[in-house]
Amino acid sequence: MKIVILNGPNLNRLGHRNPDVYGTQSMEQVLLAIQNQWQDVYFEYHQSNHEGDLIDYIQQFDGQVNGIVLNPGGYAHTSVALRDAIEDAQTPVIEVHISDITQRESFRRNSLITDVCHLAIIGKGIDGYKEAVKYIIDSLA
Repeated sequence: MKIVILNGPNLNRLGHRNPDVYGTQSMEQVLLAIQNQWQDVYFEYHQSNHEGDLIDYIQQFDGQVNGIVLNPGGYAHTSVALRDAIEDAQTPVIEVHISDITQRESFRRNSLITDVCHLAIIGKGIDGYKEAVKYIIDSLA
């Protein structure tokens, strides 16, 4: 089984950026915990601050992996192009947001991608990544 975890803009700053909102763990720590919990799953991780890179990754892995866990960061609120790539994907895409975007600034409350993802996990902190992985694994059982 192979699962890809994709992070969008500014998520390379996890553990440093707004720790009161995003927590103090780095993405490396999150990935290590996930890998330790599901040792029989191959995980691939990518992060980009560039919209087109995220679209390229979704297209590259489409049909080649069991699922994609995507934290699109701010692109959730702005990118029709990312939405179109997810809608076209034949691989399940699970949307993850560390913070509860529905309770934040008005411009963050609407996600353009939620309705084309298999599931949206919002506001559960970094545990949202684990929940998304579990959902993918359980859906294949």
